[in-house]
Amino acid sequence: MGPPSGNGSEPVSPEEAVLRRIEAFRRKAPRLRDDFINSAHGAGGKASAALVDGVFLQAFANDALAPLTDGATLTLPSGERVAFSTDSSVVNPLRFPGGSIGHLAVHGTVNDVAMMGAVPTWVSAAFILEDGFAVVDLRGIVADMAEAAVNAGVSIVTGDTKVVSKGAADGLYISTAGVGVIPADVHLDARAVRPGDRVLVSGTIGDHGVAVMLARGELGIEADIVSDTAPLGGLVQTLLAAAPGTRWLRDPTRGGVATVCNELARAAEVAVILNEADLPVRPAVNGACEILGIDPLYVANEGKLVAIVAPEEADAALAAVRAHPLGADAALVGEVRDDPPGMVVINTGFGGNRIVDMLAGDPLPRIC
Repeated sequence: MGPPSGNGSEPVSPEEAVLRRIEAFRRKAPRLRDDFINSAHGAGGKASAALVDGVFLQAFANDALAPLTDGATLTLPSGERVAFSTDSSVVNPLRFPGGSIGHLAVHGTVNDVAMMGAVPTWVSAAFILEDGFAVVDLRGIVADMAEAAVNAGVSIVTGDTKVVSKGAADGLYISTAGVGVIPADVHLDARAVRPGDRVLVSGTIGDHGVAVMLARGELGIEADIVSDTAPLGGLVQTLLAAAPGTRWLRDPTRGGVATVCNELARAAEVAVILNEADLPVRPAVNGACEILGIDPLYVANEGKLVAIVAPEEADAALAAVRAHPLGADAALVGEVRDDPPGMVVINTGFGGNRIVDMLAGDPLPRIC
């Protein structure tokens, strides 16, 4: 097969093909209209998409980057495929109910690799430390990372350390990258999603974002809510064993379930229809969100996944995920349709429906 053509007859270069795919994405993505960076650009919603499109995608255009997934799929000279992903953790506070920045640093990268269908294996870690940060606190966070790596089945094999002046890093930032091998029979792609496919969520949503926000103590709200931060590699392998026809995976971190469903709808040019009554939300999380005036669909998770599964495998997928320790509260929460393309719609408990757009703004800053 020759290179793609521009008008049905004239071939174009691979570089031109990549640029055309990026241009097609740009037509669907929000445009960058800001002159300065603000917190919304890091929230995972419309502003983040506009920043990626308007700055990074244009500068770094290449075939591996173009799909804009949780990581890059790279083919080695041997023919094996690997998933490669990178992440940064800037959470405030550094410790919160259920975890710490150390847990998040490992889990965030491991989970991004797992969402590519890969088995996470190796992780790197880079630390940006503020002058005056207590060594005893650093030891504790590094111990959390070591614990998280053991639980995830990965090794932290390389890293870097930098120290910046007081006030320049809010104590500690951590950047990680991860690599894992993709089994030969695993092929996850938004383009494989079809009308009739089912939407599966592996558990209750919004736990992490609300736990971190309440841990800051600024709102005067007391609730028994802990972060769900956890490594999802084992859960993914359980799901794929039970439902080998799984189309697509994503962990709904910044921007929550609503944002990743919107990303899928746009990438696959399908409609994602969610059922409000089926969404698993803890009463305490729902109550806190009502007080804060936010929708749990937009709140970050750090130990959950969203899967698009074939309709004939949906029951098997749900049963397998529920049997896993991290998936006891899993639920089938919607389906894929062909209309309205590129949109997410939720059927409400009142018998109506509403459009669920990508996150606008940053309701819960510095949560991961």
